Amino acid sequence: MDTLTSMKCVACRGGEPVVTEAEIAEFQPQVPGWQIVERGGINRLERVFKFPNFAQALAFTQRVGALAEAEGHHPAILTEWGRVTVTWWTHKIKGLHRNDFIMAAKTDPLFASR
Repeated sequence: MDTLTSMKCVACRGGEPVVTEAEIAEFQPQVPGWQIVERGGINRLERVFKFPNFAQALAFTQRVGALAEAEGHHPAILTEWGRVTVTWWTHKIKGLHRNDFIMAAKTDPLFASR
């Protein structure tokens, strides 16, 4: 099986199912540090990344934004002094899709390479 970082996001149309519990069990170990959180009845993948200052947090935010544009899948990003919260979910299906796990896996190396 391919790792999530080697996969490409596929266009997600409304009406597709959210990931199953079995898929979560398969994907979540590949994105350590990411938590499934529920907000407004919608499951999301979320991780807080910590930085020594605002400039580095902002630079990371820009790298995540460039990745999102390249893949055509966009997160919620909260940039604060010393931390960035990245939240992935699929708006069209109001929940988690395989794409969200792929993007979480692709976000991690952006942090590691800072």
